[in-house]
Amino acid sequence: MKKLALLVAAALMCASMAACGSSSSSSGSASASAESSASASASASTEATASGEETTGDTLIMGTNAAFPPYEYYEGDQIVGIDADIAKALGDKLGMEVTIEDMDFNSLITAVQTGKIDMVLAGMTVTPDREENVSFTDSYATGIQSIIVTEDSEITGPDDLEGHKIGVQESTTGHIYCSDDYGEDNVIAYTTGANAVEALKTGKVDAVVIDNEPAKAFVEANEGLKVLDTEYTVEDYAIAVAKENTELLDKLNTALAELKEDGTIQSIIDKYITAE
Repeated sequence: MKKLALLVAAALMCASMAACGSSSSSSGSASASAESSASASASASTEATASGEETTGDTLIMGTNAAFPPYEYYEGDQIVGIDADIAKALGDKLGMEVTIEDMDFNSLITAVQTGKIDMVLAGMTVTPDREENVSFTDSYATGIQSIIVTEDSEITGPDDLEGHKIGVQESTTGHIYCSDDYGEDNVIAYTTGANAVEALKTGKVDAVVIDNEPAKAFVEANEGLKVLDTEYTVEDYAIAVAKENTELLDKLNTALAELKEDGTIQSIIDKYITAE
């Protein structure tokens, strides 16, 4: 009798778990009985994001490349920075917890397209090519592409880059613009901006083109380098989401507008970027 009672109790428990899983996802019922309800809910959230349906979970997954101070970088094992703080503020507005996935910059667009992540905050510039693949929110910050050189360099501005080896972070607008302006043969792409700066220090490249705030951080951390006063270009940063996920796009734009209006966005930027 004890054995029979245990079997009945186990069956009832399995049925209860399966019911919880199916209620959290309209497309994941086949696997719900093999997973916990939390796992099924997370799966449903990812699938909904990829298909443009309403996200049913309570977690918003942000993708970034955490080697881009002060927008995203590591303090110990935690990713912090302007984008991380803005994402958290957005999550608070939407009543959702934000988790951050660190990955190569050139994989971020694909990750949001396939639903691996819900949104990209990575100091990402709005460009026509990117707009063909993802949707962008309204801009939340303005970026400047700057040039880093050694202190004894004869390069004084963009016109002097012609014929020189230029280091960039792969798939960034600096990479795109420099390839167009100076030819791909003169541009060497690195996985991170830090790697490009290291190449400049060791003489493998003659200059590095990267966003201004990371440029200043790299120069401060590396003696013998300087940021040129002349800007290479000015651009807008925005959040990328899957084209089909119009509901999330609308929610993010509404939340961004409120965070701009109440001064939250500016206070976050001011926290990391001190006015000169």
